[in-house]
Parts: sequence; C-alpha cells; structure tokens
Amino acid sequence: MSERSNQIDDFLADVGWLGAARKPLAGDASFRRYERVSLDGRTAVLMDAPPPSEDVGPFVQLTHHLRGMGYSAPEILAESPLSGFLLLEDLGDATYTNALAGGADDVELYSRAVDLLINLHGRQDTQYLPSSVVRYSDQMLMDEANLLVDWYMPKLIGIPTDPIFRHEFEDIWRGLLSRANRGEPTLVLRDYHADNLMWLPDRSGIAACGILDYQDAVLGSPVYDLMSLLEDARRDLRGGLAAHLLDQYRAAFPAMDWGEFQTAYTVLAAQRHCKVIGIFTRLAERDNKYDYLVHVPRVWALLDRACRHPLLAPLKAWLDKHVPEEKRRSAIQGLSV
Repeated sequence: MSERSNQIDDFLADVGWLGAARKPLAGDASFRRYERVSLDGRTAVLMDAPPPSEDVGPFVQLTHHLRGMGYSAPEILAESPLSGFLLLEDLGDATYTNALAGGADDVELYSRAVDLLINLHGRQDTQYLPSSVVRYSDQMLMDEANLLVDWYMPKLIGIPTDPIFRHEFEDIWRGLLSRANRGEPTLVLRDYHADNLMWLPDRSGIAACGILDYQDAVLGSPVYDLMSLLEDARRDLRGGLAAHLLDQYRAAFPAMDWGEFQTAYTVLAAQRHCKVIGIFTRLAERDNKYDYLVHVPRVWALLDRACRHPLLAPLKAWLDKHVPEEKRRSAIQGLSV
C-alpha cells in the first residue's frame, strides 16, 4: 500500500471512519482523485487533492458560500487542508451525463440547470464572495485561448509556436474580448456542464441540480456558464434544445440587451473552445489522459460554428491560415488510429 493510501486511512480513522471500505471513483482533469468510502451503511466521498499541486482551500470556501445560497453543493463532513483531504457528502452517481444516458428527460434536467443560473445571476451579493474568487480578466481569457497555440498546434499538428502569429492571435482576442467581457459581473462557476452537474430528483426546485467542480470559480460575465452548459465539449444537445433554453434564460431578464448578450455568448464560446482544444491536448501530452482527445472533433465543430459570426471574421481568417482544414482533419484522423 502506498504512503498516500496510508495517509488516507489515517485521515479516515481520525474523522470517525476507521476501517471504511474504499472504492475509486472517476477522476477529473486535475490531479485530484476521488473515492467512495462506506462504513456501517453510511457512504461519503473522499477528495484526495495532494499538495502542493492542489489546494482544497478554494473548494472549501466556495462550498460554504454556495450551500449558504441554497444550492446543492456537497456538504463538507471533514477536512484536513494541509494534507489535501476532504470528506464530502455523497450525492450519488447520477451525474447529468449518467442520468441522460439512462433515459432521463433532457428538457427537465437542462431547464433545472438553467433555473439555477437564473437564480444565481439574479442575486446582487457579489461583494460577499470568498477571497479566492478573482475577476475573470481579459488577460486571463486571452491566456486560456492561447492554449490552442501553445499546445494543440505544436503537439498535435506539428506547427511550432511562432511569436509573430501568436502576437496576431492575441491582437485578435484583445479586440474580441473588449466586446464580450462587459456588464455587471456575477459568480462564474466556470466548468458548468453535464459531467459536473448531479440530478437529485428527491430535492425540490433548483436544489435538484447538484453542482461539483467549482473551485476555480471567478467573477465574470453571466454569459459564460450558460454557454458552457449549452456548448458542452463532451456531448451534443438534442436539436432545438439550446434555443429553447436560451429563450428560458432570456425570459427571466426582460431588460437585458439581447444583442449584446448574443455577441458576448459567441465570443466567449469561441474563447472556451480554443481553450478546451488546448487543454485536452495538454492532458494527453503532459498527463497521459488520452481519452479527452476523442472530444476534439466536436470542439472544433463548435469553434467553426462560432466563427460564422461576422464579428469573429478575423479569428476565422487566422485559423484558416494557420490551422487549415486539412491539418485539423489529419490530426483528428491520427487521434482515431
């Protein structure tokens, strides 16, 4: 048994779970690991976030904040921040992804997730956010978009990062983000999609939508989480559902400038898709997590769709020049070999 595993057993013993059975759960795109622990009919979820690469502090802060707002974030049952261990309420296995695969009503699930965002964005208490929550600045957004240049281009299609076309790419994003990252900011959970949402039908209202993986939350555009939900890198929404959900959100904010909202939505969608293509490449090349690459073709399709907007014509021209269709296609074919 590894030293880390022994440390987990010691932590569980210290918090009243001595002798608990442990079963691995699916991990995520970080260095965090999860296990379900069970003892005497009780279950809980262990988060193993080894320092210094991981810090449970922001997760703890955000969990208390979100639960205080009435959302179904998992209760923290015990914690050892210096060791990187948390014992969490077990919300079950019904992620949105699993529930939908089992035949759950997609309209009901997604409508509940949008209701949660409507509730969150309708609050005016951002001054009380935890200290870990920083502003989602234009520089942060641009640095994320650059992951496409820094990882995907050199690693998957063999185009070395050139300072000149990197500078061109950044200039394009400076202009785009000036049109997108405006308005009254809200809490942005940042990875709001089907893999990080739990279906809890025994709970009422927005509490039926459980939330996970929010430790990187920031203060930014209310557009971002809605776009992340509807333009999921890992799954396609049924035809017409995204438009229905956008109408649901729009109806909740009748005074909103819908044209500005749509512009911000498209720009931030393109930004996220560039970021995700780069992140999935990095996960494969650096962390040997190759399963993420299967989603790259979908994300390229989403990025191409966003680039049809006239405002994104400079980005489309840059991508067509430096990452032409035949290079994308050859890289994708290589992924399936």
